[in-house]
Amino acid sequence: MTLLHKTYGKGRVRVMRVHRDGARHEVRELTVQAMLTGGFDPAFTHADNATTVSTDTVKNVVNIVARESMALPTEEFCRAVAQRLLDAYPVVETATVTAHETKWDRLAVDGSPHPHAFTLDGNGRATALVRMSRDGVRIESGVAGFTFLKTTESGWANYLKDPYTTIRETDDRLAATSMEASWLWSRPPADYPAANARILGEMLRVFATTYSHSIQDSLYRMGQAALAAVPEIETVSMACPNKHYLLVDLTPFGLDNANQVFVATDEPHGQIECTVGR
Repeated sequence: MTLLHKTYGKGRVRVMRVHRDGARHEVRELTVQAMLTGGFDPAFTHADNATTVSTDTVKNVVNIVARESMALPTEEFCRAVAQRLLDAYPVVETATVTAHETKWDRLAVDGSPHPHAFTLDGNGRATALVRMSRDGVRIESGVAGFTFLKTTESGWANYLKDPYTTIRETDDRLAATSMEASWLWSRPPADYPAANARILGEMLRVFATTYSHSIQDSLYRMGQAALAAVPEIETVSMACPNKHYLLVDLTPFGLDNANQVFVATDEPHGQIECTVGR
């Protein structure tokens, strides 16, 4: 028996890079796979890992290159990761790095581009629900999978702490969610599309322009703003999972990370839901 082919590496390395130029931030999110070939036969054939680079190390290389070079085009970023792997590990013969970008569009508030709030490109699906009986009709509008984030002006602090608590307090975190929202009409508006756009616009304005003490805090105030903006709606319901972007610890490599490089993960996630009414 002989080993005919072998390769290994790290897949779905999800990395977010925030570039801060004063109050204006730029975001870049990539999902990266880096696969290696080389002198790794003993790991497969003789249970000998002495020449094998850990897949966790491959992930660390991606994060370090992100800190240095995330502004590069995706092709050049992949090239930089591959070059770093080849330079660092002579045992590697080839490094195949692939990536795709998750595009974020800058959010406009009152017609002006916001410095640190973004929505996902090609975002969300408009929804409608009509439940009719002989006694009446219930009409809801909404949005599903509408994804947005801001890179600052969000925190999580002063929460209940006990022996099971490990999360640390922060007053500056990246906040992101993929929102499912619906609103119940008490009477038809003059123009459904215009009213729906106004509701969503007010919710995003509150999220982008006010400090968030928690997703719970933001959701309640977003619902209040929607109700104030459109008198024809009776309630607003929102379900928002946290899309976590966790700060990568680069100190083992002698590097700082001033809220720049994040690992993207949404499993497990916090799930925050509420309904706001008049």
